[in-house]
Amino acid sequence: MTSLPLVPLPSSVTPAKGVTFALSDTVAVTGDPDAAGVLHRLVLTRTGLHLAGSASPGTASPGTAEPGRAVIDLTVDGDGSPESYRLTVAENRVTVRGADAAGLFYGVQTLGQLITGSPDGWVIPGVDIADAPRFAYRGVMLDVARHFHDVATVTAYLERAASLKFNVLHLHLSDDQGWRLALTRRPELTARAAASAVGGGAGGFFTADDYRAIIAHAAANHITVVPEFDMPGHTHAVGLAYPEVAAPPALDGWDAAGGPTPVAGEAYTGMGVGFSSLRIGAPETDAFVDDVLAELAELTPGPYLHFGGDEAHGTPAEDFSAFVARTSQVIADLGKTPIAWHEAGVAADLAPGTIGQYWGLVSPTDGADERARAFVARGGRVILSPADAVYLDMKPAADAPLGLTWANGPTSLQRSYSWEPREIVPGIAEDDILGVEAPLWTETVRDLDDIDALAFPRIAAAAEAAWSVPAGTAADRTWDSFRERVGGLGPLWTTLGIRFPASPEVTWTL
Repeated sequence: MTSLPLVPLPSSVTPAKGVTFALSDTVAVTGDPDAAGVLHRLVLTRTGLHLAGSASPGTASPGTAEPGRAVIDLTVDGDGSPESYRLTVAENRVTVRGADAAGLFYGVQTLGQLITGSPDGWVIPGVDIADAPRFAYRGVMLDVARHFHDVATVTAYLERAASLKFNVLHLHLSDDQGWRLALTRRPELTARAAASAVGGGAGGFFTADDYRAIIAHAAANHITVVPEFDMPGHTHAVGLAYPEVAAPPALDGWDAAGGPTPVAGEAYTGMGVGFSSLRIGAPETDAFVDDVLAELAELTPGPYLHFGGDEAHGTPAEDFSAFVARTSQVIADLGKTPIAWHEAGVAADLAPGTIGQYWGLVSPTDGADERARAFVARGGRVILSPADAVYLDMKPAADAPLGLTWANGPTSLQRSYSWEPREIVPGIAEDDILGVEAPLWTETVRDLDDIDALAFPRIAAAAEAAWSVPAGTAADRTWDSFRERVGGLGPLWTTLGIRFPASPEVTWTL
């Protein structure tokens, strides 16, 4: 079993016994200038060393170091599957070869995990690694609607995710508590529906420039942004801005979650769900949906738009099916691939190729698996987000000050690790799974420290489910190995400023 602190587990790790690479400020970094910049910043943060050989962007080229000088060489060579890389650490030379720019970036992240302190200074242990991702879609979701999180917080979180080889940031941009993206076609959304949050918080929203800044920062970290406007439920805030498109709150059977009762036209600050709906079939509603999705598509360079579709208990079943069928087609006609939560699978006329996001339990209940399979039957694929495994907003322990417990109680690190994606939805094959996403809903989350406290270390378990080989198919793809490897990341996470809780399930290297 490897004791190297590598998460997610690489495809192949072969230690070179007795070999170490001494990391000092005399080391030359050659090759790809973007990857060299990433490595320089990572090494500086982790060790305080300024690698003297790190060239400015645009000036580095392979083989520029003087003979005999220790070298870290970073190159895109086009060899291998997308996002794959190879890493070799020898006595006087480290090489990282990426199949593409993303692969090289991930190789640098792995190299950062290998840096360790020793009595003789900073070193990198000798090793040969060949690595490639299992799934193309490896996502985290951040809810900025229940509590608003500004650009600095969002970019800090996506950097944390990228260091664990996630490549998607799903932004939940609207909910009953607030609308979080300014749109020129519908300016009242942020003028009237963005100033509230759970518990009476201040709210807030992103301007178009803010949103572009997040997308640009994500792209620099090889992350695609997937925006979500949740419809037709979770839309109470829409009614504050455009009351003609919102149905009155449906309070028969809704989940109040112990909070206030929603009132039409008044800001909602509770955590309840299932009471709100758009007015399905009304011309005003169709025009609203067309406007907001068209502008979202214009602002978003990535291939996906998420339109929600979950917990629409206030929408009659026939209306719900008609709405998600129409909305999925609107998105497809805009040249984007629609994504919806698994409930949308009930619609017979869902646009072909729509992606379904499964948020049911590890053991499906209430027909959630059937709805997920429906997306595959219509030419789509499935993203797996089983709530009792990868919902990062669940309490990690019963006495945790943050988080909720509705998904089968607290979710320990071991439980977050001990599931296998291909076993969740019966009848769905490996190729039907687009990937894995770990959502973080923010009913109890107000700032980056709160995000860290709930996401870490369980986000690392989700990363391994998304990137690494299936559970049990490699000697180190086990809970015992994972808890040792993730424990070794303590020093790196500390120097990166991540305020992770020292989970008692792990023996931490600090």
